[in-house]
Amino acid sequence: MRICKLGADRIYCGEGAIAALADLPGLLRRAYIVMSGDTQVKLGQLDRLTEVLDQAGWTWRVNIEVEPEPCWKSVQRGVQEMRAFEPDWVIGFGGGSAMDAAKAMWVFYENPSFVSLEDAMPPAKLALRQRARMCCIATTAGTGSECTRAALIKDPVSRRKYSVREYTGRLIPDVAILDPEFSLTMPRAGTVACGMDALTHCIEAYVARSADAFSDAQAIGGWITGYRALQTCAVEPSNLTARQDMLIASCLGGIAFTNGGLGICHGVAHTFGAAYNVAHGLANAVALPYSIAFNRARSEKAAARYGELARLVGATDLEQVVLDMQARLDVPPTMRAVLGGGEDAFEADFDQLTDAVMEDVCTPSNPVRITREDARFLLEQVFYGGKEG
Repeated sequence: MRICKLGADRIYCGEGAIAALADLPGLLRRAYIVMSGDTQVKLGQLDRLTEVLDQAGWTWRVNIEVEPEPCWKSVQRGVQEMRAFEPDWVIGFGGGSAMDAAKAMWVFYENPSFVSLEDAMPPAKLALRQRARMCCIATTAGTGSECTRAALIKDPVSRRKYSVREYTGRLIPDVAILDPEFSLTMPRAGTVACGMDALTHCIEAYVARSADAFSDAQAIGGWITGYRALQTCAVEPSNLTARQDMLIASCLGGIAFTNGGLGICHGVAHTFGAAYNVAHGLANAVALPYSIAFNRARSEKAAARYGELARLVGATDLEQVVLDMQARLDVPPTMRAVLGGGEDAFEADFDQLTDAVMEDVCTPSNPVRITREDARFLLEQVFYGGKEG
């Protein structure tokens, strides 16, 4: 038996959706707001959020100390603040970093006996909604974290990313808010990286070993919508319709992989992100065509599924569709190009990187079972562009 949960209990989408915050139920009416940096403060976006809370009679506190790749120490600091403040709602406001950090803080706030990331790994039973509920407000269109059952947290000491997750869907936020006005100020490079992350979610979920009709429906909808919207957002950043469609595509992609799984593209992207601080969306954007080529050459079923996705956007070759998008959107073709070199570090770290790919939570759901040799091959492909040196 499988348990499916198709998103947050309530999803508010469209211009002005931020007003839905006023309807959050709460006895204490205390909101702990988690952000990544002060950009949204400078843009006045936090003021728009807190104005709604103020008018509804809420008390709130803000944490802007989350890194672009949220780290365990930041989560610990946030949990300490939450225990002193005692919120009954936790609000992740921003991109995947803010939302993932907020969800992880929520887990450790609700489970005081947990003292390490390992404690929150499956099969640990997570007590949730005993002290607070969860709302995510997405300002970028990439991770879909506002409707996923996981939170990705980096441990810089082990150079590993942990996926704090809960398989019955209880970690999925209670409320998701998709207001396109908050995404208008996103720079082109960020829009592209996040958008490619969302499309990667849709593609990998569609070919994943555990895909089913529920995840397929979300993946197809997200892929078609996102493919069109991302390229519009890149050239018309003030197009609210395209921004809203991209938020929808990202959310659908998150729901799709929550129920269907991911694959080796994410296994490789997580590895480069943890080792060299490469932004997650960009790492996926670089690795995606290599993963498609790898799986297509080794699985007839995966090849057929990739073909179905290509035909949905008027093409026949999905790898070429992605390569053409990379060119139009100025995505670097290799990880070496992203890092501006780094061959010596890559070669020195190669065995450790291979271990990380094999241990990544996403690797087992790839349509082709990954061997250690496969992991080494793909790491070299993504880093060098198909060359070993």
